[in-house]
Amino acid sequence: MKYFYTASSGVPNFPEFVAVGLVDGVEFVHYDSNTMRYELKQDWMSRLTADDPQYWQRNTEYLRGDQQTFKANIEIVKQRFNQTGGAHIVQRMYGCEWDDETGEVNGFAQDGYDGEDFIVFDLKTESWIAPKQQAVITKHKWDNNKALIAQDKNYLTQKCPEWVKKYVNYGRSSLLRTEVPSVSLLQKSPSSPVSCHATGFYPDRAMMFWRKDGVELSEHVDHGETLPNHDGSFQMSVDLDLSSVPAEDWRRYDCMFQLSGVKDDIITKLDKAEIRTNRENTMYIYIIAAVVVLALVLLAVIGVLVYRKKKAKCSHKCPPSDNGSELSEVEKLKPESNSS
Repeated sequence: MKYFYTASSGVPNFPEFVAVGLVDGVEFVHYDSNTMRYELKQDWMSRLTADDPQYWQRNTEYLRGDQQTFKANIEIVKQRFNQTGGAHIVQRMYGCEWDDETGEVNGFAQDGYDGEDFIVFDLKTESWIAPKQQAVITKHKWDNNKALIAQDKNYLTQKCPEWVKKYVNYGRSSLLRTEVPSVSLLQKSPSSPVSCHATGFYPDRAMMFWRKDGVELSEHVDHGETLPNHDGSFQMSVDLDLSSVPAEDWRRYDCMFQLSGVKDDIITKLDKAEIRTNRENTMYIYIIAAVVVLALVLLAVIGVLVYRKKKAKCSHKCPPSDNGSELSEVEKLKPESNSS
């Protein structure tokens, strides 16, 4: 479970404060300074609020308070960096990971400023780490507040895992499901790396890597991020640079995808015939365009032949066309005006 807080200053068309809660990478709660409301994002959360009627109001009040705190904090940090105007962002990420098989718990909390780490909590030493000189003042202040340290530790190691278990229990049918992905090989051009792309899997606890002769590769490999899909599933990709690999050695490579809770791995052999490329898409476009043009030409030819055939039949029987009567027929279809 993770919570992300974002406070901004000088950023147009964006709320001054946003808070988002995620369970297994799925958003389940949302709050921002525009709505000032704690919004439930999953249907199963309604069962929790039925058992805990004060849940919504309690968390709304908490976050309204956090909103004011972060609004003040961003001004303090700006002063530390000798900044007055411009766009600036303070972020906080905190939460915990609970392994339902081993029972292991890992808590974390850290703040960032303008996209860089500002201060990080070390749960093992029960102290704060200041990567930036401007954060040293905050580190000393928080380290000396032993009551706050104990409170943070208790939340990250006790309360947070308890809430994870509670959320998982309410959202069991959704959060504990497993969905295996479709895996495909992609390549932009013949000189580009080959990307092993998996999409549609759930949960996000997955691993994917390239192998050679059954051994995982660490060189010439670029691991992409795990990204959410619009339907709540996830996608990920791993690129392999084959520029120095002879074509006859391609058969020695494969891509392996492993999903937590699923016994069978998905192995995709590196096969040039199975790689989808932009060239294929371009070829399909050309083929479709050619088919459309050919169809239009055929329709035009058919139209000319039909016209000539009718004209030949009418050469001795049909009266000459009358543009005036044609216009008069059009006039009959017009609605009557009030002035006539």
